[in-house]
Amino acid sequence: MVKVSIIVPVYNVEKYIRKCLDSLINQTLDDLEFICINDGSTDKSLELLEQYANTDKRIKIYNQKNAGLSVTRNRGIEIATGEYIAFCDSDDWVDLDFYEKLYNAAEKNRADIAAASIIREKGNKQEKYYVFKDTYISEDYYEKLKICDIPEYNYVWNKIYKTSEYKKANLKFEVGLNYEDIAFTPQALFHLKRLITVIDTSYHYLNREDSIVHKKCNKPDSKKTMKIAEDFLLSKNIDIEKLKPKTKRLKIFGYTIIKKTQRKSNPYAITRFNKQKYT
Repeated sequence: MVKVSIIVPVYNVEKYIRKCLDSLINQTLDDLEFICINDGSTDKSLELLEQYANTDKRIKIYNQKNAGLSVTRNRGIEIATGEYIAFCDSDDWVDLDFYEKLYNAAEKNRADIAAASIIREKGNKQEKYYVFKDTYISEDYYEKLKICDIPEYNYVWNKIYKTSEYKKANLKFEVGLNYEDIAFTPQALFHLKRLITVIDTSYHYLNREDSIVHKKCNKPDSKKTMKIAEDFLLSKNIDIEKLKPKTKRLKIFGYTIIKKTQRKSNPYAITRFNKQKYT
């Protein structure tokens, strides 16, 4: 059994996939498997995958007709053989010690989830980040939501998940909807009991104008998945309003003219949005 199975959905990412794969195959943790599922790409993504697979036998390629991100991730979960499961989008990348640090922290502290910091990249700039201030360990559901800043940072890919606990909970991504992370993450944090945060390593999320999250036609899905997440949180007696940042609106004749979100100081992480590199 390998230590971590990394599920990489691939769809028309020929411009980005080299950087992703380079960050994966050069990890300081060697005992990995890369489950790359080609979701009906029409560009050279599959050709590039095959080039990498020819030189690194840890890369396993699976082809399917285009079915969407949720179906692809769910298939990857079924295939995974590792002690832990991870997700990496094929236009993103990770620090080279990412999986070693998360795996060692999870094993040493008997954690079901290990979470790392997030850097949002755009062009050659790091425009937003969520960097943990320290190592935190918790089994309290509400505290775990606060540590991971749910619902603001509802992401699956900056974490690894204990496979046995993951499959015991029978966690699946919502099929037929985009923004599936919104519904998934609160459930994962509930069912997988022990969370640990890991400092000094990051997941790099590429902010692309042509990505799913920027397409207006997909915006209704965000409301649907948010409703699923909110219903789940309410079923666990979680006060959702305390998790959300406060929003002030200036309205004229019923129309919002100015909308300003007021975020409280985060005790667990440094958060920032800017257009410059940070150190």
